[in-house]
Amino acid sequence: MSLPLMPRATAVWLVENTALTFDQIGEFTGLHALEVQAIADGEVATQMHGLDPIANGQLTLEELERCQKDPDARLKLAKEALPEQVVKHKGPRYTPIAKRQDKPDAIAWLLKSHPELSDGQISKLVGTTKPTIHAVRDRTHWNTPNIKPRHPVALGLCTMEDLEKAVARANRGKKPEEIKVEAPTAEEVAAAAPEGPAA
Repeated sequence: MSLPLMPRATAVWLVENTALTFDQIGEFTGLHALEVQAIADGEVATQMHGLDPIANGQLTLEELERCQKDPDARLKLAKEALPEQVVKHKGPRYTPIAKRQDKPDAIAWLLKSHPELSDGQISKLVGTTKPTIHAVRDRTHWNTPNIKPRHPVALGLCTMEDLEKAVARANRGKKPEEIKVEAPTAEEVAAAAPEGPAA
């Protein structure tokens, strides 16, 4: 269940300005009824200003009146207060500029450690193009002398879960003992971390 913004401040306002029960306020704000009672007794949140949920559009006056008349009724957030559902699109993933230079290193690591991955899978994992993958594989990439294979998870270019899924998909039909996905070692993570300013 979605909770209102600043639940404790909202509870303070509801305690001071409504005839709702502690259970009703607690369920709406996500607080325990005893904590709401402590607010009412002045033991908790004594210096906190109440936040009016009606004024900020999280609760309607009709909903508040309905629940004050029926102690068993439960408050519901206004539809306008609920955040819009984020739709995950299947377009290219954005990679921050600072991490783009790490892509060839991640590609080199994937080509070396997981040759079973297709170019399409590597492209999706790292967020790169097939020509870049070919250039790294053929050692024709413009930065070939400086490319060092580094774990893409340690570089922050993909998650371990995404890597495991891609390897499992590539290894369909193989025996389970042949499938091995390496997590980045502490050394790989340390090597991938950006260097701070010199002390």
